[in-house]
Amino acid sequence: MSPYEKLLLQNKAWSEEKIRTDKDFFNRLAYQQKPKFLWIGCSDSRVPANEITGTDPGEIFVHRNIANMVVHTDLNLLSVLQYAVDVLKVEHIIVCGHYGCGGIEAALGHNHYGLINKWLRNIKEVYKMYQTEIDAIEDHTTKVNRLVELNVMEQCQDLMKTSIIQKAWLIRKAPHIYGWAYGLNNGLVNELIKLEPNLDNVHPIFRLDHDQLLADPI
Repeated sequence: MSPYEKLLLQNKAWSEEKIRTDKDFFNRLAYQQKPKFLWIGCSDSRVPANEITGTDPGEIFVHRNIANMVVHTDLNLLSVLQYAVDVLKVEHIIVCGHYGCGGIEAALGHNHYGLINKWLRNIKEVYKMYQTEIDAIEDHTTKVNRLVELNVMEQCQDLMKTSIIQKAWLIRKAPHIYGWAYGLNNGLVNELIKLEPNLDNVHPIFRLDHDQLLADPI
């Protein structure tokens, strides 16, 4: 049996088990989704949002990319963010990185990876901000893991800079923003930062005019 065929069989078994334990499970999912959480996580296959949080399908709206980045020119991320915040009205956003992240480690080096270099540059900018602290760490694993944490916290800051978040905070005082780092070696989450929906948390240079925000349909 090929790995692909195994996936199909596992899907069938999973579906049958869900129906056996809860016959209305898929009917509820098909009717609507009302997640309270948006998850911005790493594409790493070892960091599945639902399994980590013990939640069912429909409870978390998910976006994943290499090293859980919030890049202001990434229309994919921005589209997911706007839909989650403006349409689904999520109450919480979790930016979840993970210790031992390959994207973070690659950004600390000088290897040429082709197109991915353009993505890693965003992580390198975070390293540049904290270069003194990072370079003072001698152990390579510890160095990578500290940049994982700093990167998560900076991505949370970048969320606050978006008009999507600032408008939502102005109108409905939500969503809350959290930064997590997940441990591959123990399955536990380390909460790094928690940001209340308060525009005072946004650096003044990034605060957008309230009247213009409210007048803008996007």
